[in-house]
Amino acid sequence: MELLLETVALYSLKLAYETEGHSPILRDDPLMGDYDREVFGLLVRRGDIQGIQAKIERCLDLVQGTLGGVDTVLGRELQRLAIDFSSAQKLIQFEDPLIALSCYLKDIQ
Repeated sequence: MELLLETVALYSLKLAYETEGHSPILRDDPLMGDYDREVFGLLVRRGDIQGIQAKIERCLDLVQGTLGGVDTVLGRELQRLAIDFSSAQKLIQFEDPLIALSCYLKDIQ
């Protein structure tokens, strides 16, 4: 679970902040400080569903802005996937939406 959360955050931050010709954003980048596997691991162990959703939603909001908002095809699809993630009520319900988000974000990079 923690790896999926970190991956979604990483792909989101790459889309939002990575620019052509500059160093790529990697998992050990300082930008990932609040979104690394250990942070998500702590939230998962605590069962902090709202905390996890808030962190991922912040990342997805950044991507949404990069994509031009919900008025674009990519933005609407991201919004649909984000709603699926946000509607999860239990940690076990995160897996499928996270996989979908991760694949989508990777594909649009």
